[in-house]
Amino acid sequence: MAELVVLDFDGLETADAVLGKLRELRKAHLIDLLDAVVVIRPETGDIQVKQSVNLVALGASQGLTTGALLGGLAGLLLLNPLAGFALGGAAGAAMGALSGRLSDFGIDDGFIREFGETIRPGTSALFLLVAKATTDKVVAEIRHLRPRVLKTSLSAEQEEGLREALG
Repeated sequence: MAELVVLDFDGLETADAVLGKLRELRKAHLIDLLDAVVVIRPETGDIQVKQSVNLVALGASQGLTTGALLGGLAGLLLLNPLAGFALGGAAGAAMGALSGRLSDFGIDDGFIREFGETIRPGTSALFLLVAKATTDKVVAEIRHLRPRVLKTSLSAEQEEGLREALG
């Protein structure tokens, strides 16, 4: 079962740096991230949300591939496969990008925006959806950045253990 963990950091770039470190730890099979989002709250202005998965680009690339293939096949029937390939690819990319824009993956975007408004100005937060983790090794890698646990879906005992481990 996946668990949600929201960590808050001093500084605007710290959450980005931690996400980079967690990606390295994923390669070492110490953490399995299903989704990660960085929220930056500058001193003035609106919050900035950085998704780790760009669904628009992903949808466009998948749509381009599928559209080009289907367009090429349809073009063969009309004796002009090159035009079918080009038109099908363009239409597929547009539909894929639209589909990616309208879809939501992992952590709910509304929750991220709403909760992101509550973090202190001049800080950044990291929203993590974790399938599994080797907690002691992951905590050891990020403890020096002094993360604060804002919210989790862990049990009360597990959350308290995480707070203690992070210092």
